[in-house]
Amino acid sequence: MPHVILNSPSLVSPSKETTSPLVFDASILQKETKIPSQFVWPDHEKPCLEPPSPPLDVPSIDLKAFFSGEPLAVSNAIALVSSACKDHGFFQVCNHGVDQNLINECHNMMNTFFGMPLLEKRKVERKFGEYCGYASSFTNRFSSKLPWKETLSFRYSADPNCSSIVQDYFLNVMGKEFHDFGTVCQEYSEAMSKLSLDIMELLGMSLGIERSLLRDFYKENDSILRLNYYPPCQKPDLTLGTGPHCDPTSLTILHQDNVAGLEVFVDEKWHSVTPCSGAFVVNIGDTFMALSNGLYKSCLHRAVVNTENPRKSIAFFLSPRMDKVVRPPKALVEDNNRRRMYPDFKWSTLLEFTQKHYRADMKTLDAFSNWLQTIP
Repeated sequence: MPHVILNSPSLVSPSKETTSPLVFDASILQKETKIPSQFVWPDHEKPCLEPPSPPLDVPSIDLKAFFSGEPLAVSNAIALVSSACKDHGFFQVCNHGVDQNLINECHNMMNTFFGMPLLEKRKVERKFGEYCGYASSFTNRFSSKLPWKETLSFRYSADPNCSSIVQDYFLNVMGKEFHDFGTVCQEYSEAMSKLSLDIMELLGMSLGIERSLLRDFYKENDSILRLNYYPPCQKPDLTLGTGPHCDPTSLTILHQDNVAGLEVFVDEKWHSVTPCSGAFVVNIGDTFMALSNGLYKSCLHRAVVNTENPRKSIAFFLSPRMDKVVRPPKALVEDNNRRRMYPDFKWSTLLEFTQKHYRADMKTLDAFSNWLQTIP
């Protein structure tokens, strides 16, 4: 795939963006009252912490009630999801069936990993163009508007031939001492894959298409699990834990700890999302917006930080198998007499675009669509 050269601040030129990278050592920087300029965001993108962002009234879907088949529960769930996804692409699910002990165990393992010295964590550092491994901010990719966070990301595949892919990553790349961590993350990923297929069934019904169509499309998903750690910052009004963006993936299932920080852009303003330990928040991503032919919106969101408490979240980014062609079902085009909103593409192509050529923001899908048309 050719490297793209366009006049856009979001497009990545490795030769310019990776020179003399800053080192983000959270154990040191979280105490600094003068943060490096690379973490200071432009005035129009800085968070406004006073007054605080109004809380979002998040639609809550009871999955147990939905799968009970009770007609009123089913129709209520479909109506809530349809309205939320057409409006802003964000909702939450409760009674989801995921073991709370597994969730807690994953959070505890995260505390241990992110509490390690930076040199230890950097032994599994992400390489340019890859999405697996540890990242201390994105200092090796970008030189400005850096996010105030650390992440650990790895691939999950529901292909039966990859039944231990997460556990193998921890053993082969991170070492035997991470065996238990790998076991927990493998189980967590499997639980998220199952949950995502349940949600896809609901989304399919809400779009008025055959109930199993989306479940089958994502059955052998090739997804990403990302552990996010946002350390305290003494100048939270200058920086962001994660900048405004839409996820390029299909669906994000996020579990937050009890520290607030997630914000969603609705009705021309930022709204905070109150953490709920018993629920997962879910947002539509660019790939699913394309699959729905633009009927459902990719959710614009960001994360803010605070002066006192670290914040953790676990994000499962659902994506189709790498060789699947993302194309809307005929019912979402022909039956509604809608024009095609986006060209066909494979998830592997969009993934590479965001890892090597473009910094994901709120216009990723449009930029990607335009770029596809330049390829012979």
